[in-house]
Amino acid sequence: MTQGFDLVASLARGVDDRGGAWNFIQDFAAHWVHGLEDGDGWTEADLRATEQRLGVRLPAALREAYLLFGRRHDLTSNHDMLLDPAELYVDAAEEALVFRHENQGAASWGILLNSLQDDDPAVFMRLDLADKSAERWKPWLEHLSLCFVEIVLSEAVQVQADEGPCDFLNPDHHSIELLEENAVRLPFPAYPAGEENGSRWFLGQDVLLREDAGVAIWARGRTTADLDRVRDLIPGDWLNDYR
Repeated sequence: MTQGFDLVASLARGVDDRGGAWNFIQDFAAHWVHGLEDGDGWTEADLRATEQRLGVRLPAALREAYLLFGRRHDLTSNHDMLLDPAELYVDAAEEALVFRHENQGAASWGILLNSLQDDDPAVFMRLDLADKSAERWKPWLEHLSLCFVEIVLSEAVQVQADEGPCDFLNPDHHSIELLEENAVRLPFPAYPAGEENGSRWFLGQDVLLREDAGVAIWARGRTTADLDRVRDLIPGDWLNDYR
């Protein structure tokens, strides 16, 4: 718990309920970044213009997220990029509505067109491959609201070192053991959906951590002292540790 914000309990409610997801993002922003304000979201006119341009109806969860915090690039676009309403597009194969890109164009996230009528549809991810015929939309997360929670958490741990107390570690097996011993597993499903070894989230004494299938640990501390404590608990060649 940090200054009245119980991240674990709030996240659990966000995983179970779409409204809880937006409440979690509001509380997380207020306690870990800075609180949401008027003007942080796009307008209904922006979204209606997108719907008219594309000839589709945006799912309720997408509309709600864009209206609430869609213009807050510090929550959505430090590393990968949430597309502005005017940038949303249907992919060339006319399979999905694309709303997010990996920062170097290596992947895209989208909603299958045949699920746009759902209020909170599943999200799929497609890798950008040299062999375009091999590209496929693969399951990412079960609900769009879950995806936006993941976006906000992931963008929080991937800011530049001079913009926040963040770091990165290529772990070994012992590093993963120490992570599991010294941090609490957060109630967020491992993903991509359906994969045996996916990304997992942890919280350790005011440090948010994401572990990616044993190949990466990302960390964001509330303060530099918090981050240093985790670096000491999980020793290794942390990218930004200059002590």
